[in-house]
Formats: sequence, C-alpha cells, structure tokens
Amino acid sequence: MAQTELPTSKGQAWFCTTGLPSDIIIEVEDMTFHLHKFPLMSKSRKLHEMITEEETKANSSKIQKLAARDKDGDGDEEIEEEDEENEEDQQCCISLPDFPGGSETFEAAAKFCYGVKIELSASNVAPLRCAGEYLDMTEEYSEDNLISKTERFLSQTVLKSIKDSIRTLNSCKNILPLAETLGIVQRCIDAVAVRASAADPSLFGWPVNDGAGNGVEANTRRRGANKGGGMDSWFEELGHLSLPLFKRLISAMKARDLISEVIESCLMYYAKKYIPGISRSNRKTSSSSSIPSENEQRELLETIITNLPEETSSRTSTTTRILFGLLRTANILNASEAARAALERKIGSQLEHATLDDLLIPSYSYLNETLYDVACVERILGYFLNGLEQRSSARIQGEEENISVRSAALMLVGKLIDGYLSEIASDNNLLPEKFCEIAVALPDQARLFDDGLYRAVDVYLKAHPWISEADREQICGVMDCQKLTLEACTHAAQNERLPLRAVVQVLFFEQLQLRQAIAGTLMVADVPPGEIPRLSGRGEGDVEDGEQEETTGVVGVAHAQEGSSTWRKTVRENQVLRLDMDSMRTRVQELERECSTMKKAIQKIDKVGKHSSGGREGGGGWRKKLGCKFKTQVCDSHEPTVVEARKG
Repeated sequence: MAQTELPTSKGQAWFCTTGLPSDIIIEVEDMTFHLHKFPLMSKSRKLHEMITEEETKANSSKIQKLAARDKDGDGDEEIEEEDEENEEDQQCCISLPDFPGGSETFEAAAKFCYGVKIELSASNVAPLRCAGEYLDMTEEYSEDNLISKTERFLSQTVLKSIKDSIRTLNSCKNILPLAETLGIVQRCIDAVAVRASAADPSLFGWPVNDGAGNGVEANTRRRGANKGGGMDSWFEELGHLSLPLFKRLISAMKARDLISEVIESCLMYYAKKYIPGISRSNRKTSSSSSIPSENEQRELLETIITNLPEETSSRTSTTTRILFGLLRTANILNASEAARAALERKIGSQLEHATLDDLLIPSYSYLNETLYDVACVERILGYFLNGLEQRSSARIQGEEENISVRSAALMLVGKLIDGYLSEIASDNNLLPEKFCEIAVALPDQARLFDDGLYRAVDVYLKAHPWISEADREQICGVMDCQKLTLEACTHAAQNERLPLRAVVQVLFFEQLQLRQAIAGTLMVADVPPGEIPRLSGRGEGDVEDGEQEETTGVVGVAHAQEGSSTWRKTVRENQVLRLDMDSMRTRVQELERECSTMKKAIQKIDKVGKHSSGGREGGGGWRKKLGCKFKTQVCDSHEPTVVEARKG
C-alpha cells in the first residue's frame, strides 16, 4: 500500500500499488481512491451491491450503444476505437459523500479490506465501527470482519479505561448521529461515570490548582495518579469534549451520586480551559484550545454554575478562588440573574475560606459609582449569615454541632470583612450608610477585638474629611470602644479625626479596663496561703505528696483565672506589666534617694574624723567601724558618670 498525492481537480488521489491497474474509483470528501473491486466486494456488502449496480448500468449502456451502431452501420475500426475510449472514460466510479469519519477513516477501512493490519486506538475505533456499519461489513457476510473487530476492542480495551473512554467519546462528535444509534456514546459515558465513582477521590484535586498551592503535594498527587491509571490525563482528555457531550457526561455522573469533589473538579477544569480570566494568576487560555465566542462562554458558564454541587468541597480555598473568578466572569458576560445568585449562594456557604483579594470584585456596571462591587459582597455576606442560622437551627433540633468550628468560621469572616472595609474605605464614592451596613451586619461574637474595624473607620474618616459631624458619629458608632486593645485606645485618644464623643468614650473605657485589670490582679493575689503549695520544709519521704500539693495549687490558681474572657486576660496582662514597670521605677527612685543620703552621711563622717584625729586614720577608722572595706562609690542614675568619694 502507498499513498500518492497528485494534483487533480478534486484535490488528492490515493493509489494501491499492487502491480495491477485499478478498476474502481471511490470518492470520499476531497480524496479520490483508485482501488480494485474484488477486495472491497469480499468484505463489504454495500460496496458489492453498489459496484454490481454500476456494472449493470454500464453493461446496459454498452448494449444500447452497440445496438445504435449496428443500426447506423458504422465501420469496425471506428467502433473499436470508440470502445477503447469508453472503457477508459467509463471506469466504475462511486461517490460516498456522507461517509462517517471522512477520507481518513475510509482509508483505514480500505486497508482492512486488502488484508493490511490496522492499529486500533481509542481515537479511531468509533469512526471505524461506524464505517463498518455504513459499509455493512458484518460477520455474516465475511468472517472476522470490521464490525466484530472494533466491537471487541471497544469492550475489552476502551471501556475499561476512563481516559480511553473519554477519548473515544470525543471522537464521536463528528459521527454523532450514527454513533448515537450504535450506542457508542452512551456506553462511553456510562463507563466514565462508573469508573470515576470507583476511583480514589484524593487524585481529583490537583488539576484545578493554579500554582498557588503546595507544589510538593501536587507532585505527590501526580505520582499517585500515574500509579492509579493515568489520572493526570483524565482531565486533559475531558477538556477536549464538546459542550453537549460534556453536559451529558456530568448529568450521568450526578445520576450515579458521585462525590461532589469529583464533579466539582471536572467542572472547574473545563471552565478554566475555555473561559479566560477565571484565574488571576493565569488569564491566558492554552494555545491548543480556541477561545469561544461571548455567547458560547455565557452558555458554558451557566452550565457550570447550574451543575455545581451544593455540598462544600474539601479543597475549599482553591475552589473558593475559582468560584470568585466565575463570579467576575459572570458579571462581565452579563449572565442571568439566577446563575449569579446561585454562584453567590455557593460562595457564601464557604466564605470563611476566601481571601481579601477574592472579595475585591470590580464594579462592571455603570449604575455602581463605587470602584468595587460592594452590593455583591453584601449579598454574599448575607448568604453566609443565613447559612449559619440554618445550621444553628438544625443543631438545636437535631444532633449537636461543634460550636467551636462555627465560631472560628465566624471570626475568620469578621477579620476578612474588617480588611475589606479598610480597603474600600478610601473610595470617595462610598456612602456612610453603605459602610455602616456592612460593618454592623456581623454579630458581636464575630470580632474578638475591634482594632480592625477601628482601622477601617480611621481610613474612611481620613478619605472623607468633608462629611458632617453626624455622619462622623454614625461611622464611629459601628465600633465598640470596650473591645479596643491598649494600642488602639492610645491611638484613638490622640486621633484628631474622631469626634469628641468617641474620644471621651475611648478614654472612659480605657480607665475602666485599667480598674478591672487591677481588680483582677488583686483577686488572683488574694489566694489564701494555705492553698498555695509550699516549696520547702519537706522531708525526703514527702516529695511525692508535696509535688501533688504543688500541682493542685497551680491548677487552683489557673481555675481562678479562667473566669474572665480571653480579651480581658490580654488587657489585664498588659496592665499588670505596666503596673510592674511603674513599681520598678518607684523602687529605683527610692534606692537613688537612699544612696544620696548615704553619700552625704559618709562625707560628713569623713570630715568629722579628719578634724578629730587629724589624719587618714580617722577616716579609715570610721569606715572600719561602718564595715566599709572597699573604696566608696555611689551610683547616681540621673548622671552618666560614677561619683566617687574623696581620694587619699
């Protein structure tokens, strides 16, 4: 067999180099195949019938021409020359314009008819199966024919692999009517769904990562995927499917109740491949895939959003980042309100895993005057709080839920919203009412301290110096002065941008915290001595009992301190540290006064001794009486040098 390209009017020609001249021409698309009748007729019932029909027509036409010549009485030499020309011009020619798979598939089928071994693969088995059906190459017509050969390869090889099943499914997009009739499409979809449900879920997370995660973990998953049967190519093959086939595959997966992580990974990978701009770290689509039109992207986006599972994925940080990318794209493409609401609700269910960069959604509508879409974030926050209320109601009616997990999620969102407010506070078009609505939307337990909220208030007042005093008081009213740390209180007390009422409140609660801290310190210090373990006065035989008593005493003091809340403890520790420093400073001053008094006394004694004894022995005697056996030096903390006593 050999293929030769010749410049003909129909594009290309394909010849069979067997040493015999071809006696049949078959046209498929723009390719002309010069073949032989016998090999084709021995394997294909349809070609046998078509060739027989063409030969019958040719013979009938020849008989009619001979009868006409006999009637006209033409010469024998002219008749022979015309017969030779007609044999060349009237070579059997068959056209197959709707052949499944095109000229490439027919070439493989023709090689099969000539007895040439063809290599079946996941990419060509479906077109060859359809070609065998089209040409009627059944087992009844000829043994070991094309239909039986392709069916065995499908069932024994392709359908046992997820990657091969998807590749075969992708090859059906150009032969879809016949492939659908033969059941190839549905069999591939069912095979993918069944084997995906039996695969290891831990191997499905890495393809949607956009490079920001742990590279070691990603490489480990890739190595595990290679051991598990080519999972690294699973999603790559999935990305080549057309949207109708992809939708059918996702529907089949959902019908089999696959875990949400598998379905979510498929949707995320497909969306990142065909919708540019979802990931901020990589806004370029792959060179192998063409960028769909705006309408196609909108249809694809709404398909992805509609099929997103309601359950929260275990890869929440990565998934949340991509969900925000989908939301930004939905705003750009002007997707339907239902799709955007569903996406916002999905994001709200896992808002605690978002970052500040995720929340900074640009405002694409001319109706919004602010730089960022504040209303969208407000709706997402509302969905998050509604979800917390629903889970709280379910916990009361049903099983107990881990309250600490809910509190941690709420505090994470509180910190996130405070950072978001600090970021958008510098927007000149942000109204005070909108700022206050977002700030007070969270409950009190969402913030351990209000330092982040105070920072946002300070940024807003600095960026909006023209607002009225009433608006200033409204802005400052969103924070609780009792929940400010000492550093924030110190800054707020000196902040000229705050209203006078807010400064007074800060000073009042700062003094109140100081009193409470002193009272708490005294309460801990008033523990009876009998309850505190003794560290000495024990014999060797009482060591174990003493250790037990010491442990009991320490635990008792610890229990006494657990009555206050966490932020009270922090404030108390800071205040106690300040009191200790003040006490230390007072003690140093007392020591300095004592040293100064001793210095004057020594100098006076030296003078008296000199006049009475008239020499150095007097001074030395007095020092001996006072116990001074070294050279007298007095430390003065207010001066940089050491003041020495008289010398000699």
